[in-house]
Amino acid sequence: MPSNMSLFSVNAILIISTDDRSRILTKYYSAPHAPPGSTNQPGVNPYPTVKEQKAFEKGLLEKTNKQTSDVILYDGRVVVFKMEGDVMLYVVGGGDENEIMLFGVVLALRDALSILLKHSVDKRTLIENYDILSLAVDEIIDDGIILETDPVIISSRVSKPPTQDIASVKNIDLSEQGLLNAWEFGKLKLAERMRQL
Repeated sequence: MPSNMSLFSVNAILIISTDDRSRILTKYYSAPHAPPGSTNQPGVNPYPTVKEQKAFEKGLLEKTNKQTSDVILYDGRVVVFKMEGDVMLYVVGGGDENEIMLFGVVLALRDALSILLKHSVDKRTLIENYDILSLAVDEIIDDGIILETDPVIISSRVSKPPTQDIASVKNIDLSEQGLLNAWEFGKLKLAERMRQL
């Protein structure tokens, strides 16, 4: 019987620019029930400070910059990555984590961003649409637990409302008189429904 019976599988998700090595989005996760004070248990964040995180990211980017494979073992952790435009998408898991599952996460992220951003996944577009990027990551992973890997479902949950719906929302009267009118309308409709019963 395996000792690790947790759904926690992702230690970090990183999106780093390859041009200037800047961080676009970095999220490090810790298991909710990890023993305090230990750094070698599965699910414990080994990079608790920003300085350690940046050192890890710098070394990771140097190691993967010229790689032809998509999976490496770095610093005792399984790292899967994809290059998309001028950014690198990384998913970091524990040393004993399933590479295929982690690779599915990085592919889901890449494909969902491609759908949401109309096939324009680069540093500038990601920064301009940081809200969509952050929501997409949150739809895929929650506290290190993989929730969804279907890019179509992820993009449908994240996408912005159509512009014609926004126009109709702008015409709503939210003044005191408008709210009183809505209240009266609701009372009339409720009274009609009660009479029908």
